[in-house]
Amino acid sequence: MSAVANPATVAECLRVGAGFSQGDRNWIAEQFVTLDARLASFHADATELEVSVKDREARGQKVTLECWIAGRQKIVTTSAEEDLHAALNDVRDDLRRRLNDAKTRQEPRHNKHLRDLPQPQSELDADEDQENLPAADPTRVEAETV
Repeated sequence: MSAVANPATVAECLRVGAGFSQGDRNWIAEQFVTLDARLASFHADATELEVSVKDREARGQKVTLECWIAGRQKIVTTSAEEDLHAALNDVRDDLRRRLNDAKTRQEPRHNKHLRDLPQPQSELDADEDQENLPAADPTRVEAETV
């Protein structure tokens, strides 16, 4: 993994949306601090997090955590847990899982060795073999079967 000059952190990238006040921000950032390790591989100026809650402390409350990282698709996680603390932990854990999945899909397994190795020779040979095949004879037409 390449080092990022200004790594993203929850404290730097988190915004509070509907249902939360700025006073809630520090408490929420403390709950999300475990995301810092996962976010550290992204630039802080290209990463945004927004948490919001609909119908806070009501029976049908819904917590949403959105994550925008430049060059990637937006990730949205939601929780319908009745306890606000549990809902925040739920969306945090789901985001961490989805970021791990996205990274796994994007990078090869055991990526350091795969990125450093040149393209395998067998693939190059196959391309050359295709170029060395004789051209098809235009006077020969395949018969159509009836």
